Amino acid sequence: MRGTVLILQHGLGPLDYLLPDGVEPGTVVEAPLGPRRVPGVVWDEGVFATKPVEAAKLKAVRALDLPPVPDALRKLVAWVADYYLAPPSAVLRMVLPQAAFLGAPRGQAHYVLGEIPETRSPQRREMLARLEVARGVGPAPLAVWAAAAEARVETLRGLVKAGVLVPAEVAEDAPVPRPALPAGPVLSAAQAGAAGELVAAVEAEQFQPFLLDGVTGAGKTEVYLEAVAAAIQDGGQALVLLPEIALTEAWLQRFRRRFGFAPVVWHSGLTPAARRAAYRAITSGQAAVVVGARSALFLGLPGLRLIVVDEAHDQAFKQEESVPYHGRDVAVMRGRFEGCPVVLATATPALETVEQVARGTYRALNLPDRHGGAMLPAIHLIDLTRTPPPRGRWIAPPLAAAIEKRLAAKEQSLLFLNRRGYAPLTLCRACGERIQCPNCTAWLVEHRLARRLQCHHCGHSLPTPKQCPSCQAEDSLAPCGPGVERLAEEVAATWPEAKALVATSDTIRAPSDMADLVAAVAAGEVDILIGTQMLAKGHDFPNLTLVGVVDADLGLEGGDLRAGERVFQQIAQVSGRAGRGEKPGEVYLQTHQPRARVMQALLKGDRDGFLGAEREVRQATGMPPFGRLAAIVVSALDGAAAADAARRLGMAAPQAEGIEVWGPAPAPMAMLRGRHRHRLLVHARRTAPLQDYVRAWLSRVELPSSVRVAVDVDPQSFL
Repeated sequence: MRGTVLILQHGLGPLDYLLPDGVEPGTVVEAPLGPRRVPGVVWDEGVFATKPVEAAKLKAVRALDLPPVPDALRKLVAWVADYYLAPPSAVLRMVLPQAAFLGAPRGQAHYVLGEIPETRSPQRREMLARLEVARGVGPAPLAVWAAAAEARVETLRGLVKAGVLVPAEVAEDAPVPRPALPAGPVLSAAQAGAAGELVAAVEAEQFQPFLLDGVTGAGKTEVYLEAVAAAIQDGGQALVLLPEIALTEAWLQRFRRRFGFAPVVWHSGLTPAARRAAYRAITSGQAAVVVGARSALFLGLPGLRLIVVDEAHDQAFKQEESVPYHGRDVAVMRGRFEGCPVVLATATPALETVEQVARGTYRALNLPDRHGGAMLPAIHLIDLTRTPPPRGRWIAPPLAAAIEKRLAAKEQSLLFLNRRGYAPLTLCRACGERIQCPNCTAWLVEHRLARRLQCHHCGHSLPTPKQCPSCQAEDSLAPCGPGVERLAEEVAATWPEAKALVATSDTIRAPSDMADLVAAVAAGEVDILIGTQMLAKGHDFPNLTLVGVVDADLGLEGGDLRAGERVFQQIAQVSGRAGRGEKPGEVYLQTHQPRARVMQALLKGDRDGFLGAEREVRQATGMPPFGRLAAIVVSALDGAAAADAARRLGMAAPQAEGIEVWGPAPAPMAMLRGRHRHRLLVHARRTAPLQDYVRAWLSRVELPSSVRVAVDVDPQSFL
């Protein structure tokens, strides 16, 4: 029987093959391709066009012993490929990751949890508590225990020697247990009302997007966990997406407290063995609850009854490489194909989401107050033009006084600066040279703890030089501006007795690192937290009563149409870390623009007024969500080739009603990873056929193989 197979081969579309009897769409197969055999999936007829092949020349495929790709997921693959103008094989690669093809490890030791010993170390006590909650995971390899307990495999080897983890015999692919569900917590009236609507939607088994809109500390997690309980009650599955790995530990702690067992985790930090075990549990339907990063959206969940996107406003849900999709929007589409509700939970929804509520497409559930009587923190603006920090310092006197007050009261403070490293620029005082990345249009950032200069775009780094690379003057290099390391240096000099801790992606590399940080803060071992955006959301520190935003203006410049919205979201989120317990909180924003609309909105707590003003501007200019954009990025190793290709594309842009093309122009990031870049931007009315236009336009221009053309529909970054 002839059939269409979508194969996992870059640059190739669907092909016709000879299918064995009984092979249905969705079956994972191995298909001959020249001298090789490559995996693929049997696809529904008529979805993708294929070149006709004579029946006598068709080659036969062999079915693989893997879970099939469900119908709803195949529809999602086709939709993502069409909407984002991506190769279908690249989308399918996300559905069938490498873990799908890993064989069961043979001869690998498995362990069960023995008796939990007493310990004086708070961090070790936390880890042992996580192991106790995950006791049902065993027998399992150490990698699986490490993923469940958010710990390092090396740490668990010590527990094996101590007899805490005990070797056990096990059959391959042991099933994942589904423990009985305990009763939920007591909810407030507002929480109970919202939870009731979500549970009813789950039980109706119908598609409905919800915006769970609650202030920071309102208890949104507890609300949607009630819907999770309803989804898994009768053997169903629930998928919860988090924007980044660093949030996983805090969420897992809440989940364990609520349900008494650990969900299956999916993210890039898992070992191959843990990813294989997780993949099998998820795609077989054994995993009741899956929590993961945006890539978990493309996993097969045969019993999916609920999708939750937590911190749905977060930029991390937008993938920029390979297939540039937005996880928030793809989650909604998957819910549509699956016929299940989708919950977008956030305190700071994107304007696009708010507009969907206004149009009646999404249903809003509001939690206007913090849970348990806690109050939102008081916001103060520090005008740096009137009250600047002392020379060579970055903390203004009012914020310094507030920190001292917290230290005296034995309360905790958080200093927020969304800039890694020690200083964003290194300047030669002798010749004015600014040390730049050789591969990117960017300065090298000094990381003093590592004694290196590093590019945050391509990863290029070099030891911090002792002399200027341009004029060779010695001891002439000066750091300009602060990063979190420089801020930590100031904190240590100003309050030497205070216990400070820096939290960035340089210091928090794995969920276990974040688990250690959370335990240290909870145990009172930290007085002042200093960190980037990874501390801005998802964390609940009851004794943290002060947040200081060192540079509230960071991110306002650059011409990004969402710049103000993102600054509002980020500062509102980090402000929400203060005063979440019984003690009231305060937030100090250091700014050079205290009269800016976004600063005044933050001061007054007027989110709706701010979004209303943003809406008016976007509507007047036809920008999203009232118009549509597609970015075309042309790049090449040779600058002249990139410029010429971009010019040819611009000249070939066809005329179409409701669609206009801007550019080409050199990209703001004119070089990235050694490739010269030019941008074109397609602006279209909401009802214009944007994808058809771009597809037809690009197909009429032949470019050299050395030139790459990347398409980003609904771009979030304009670099």
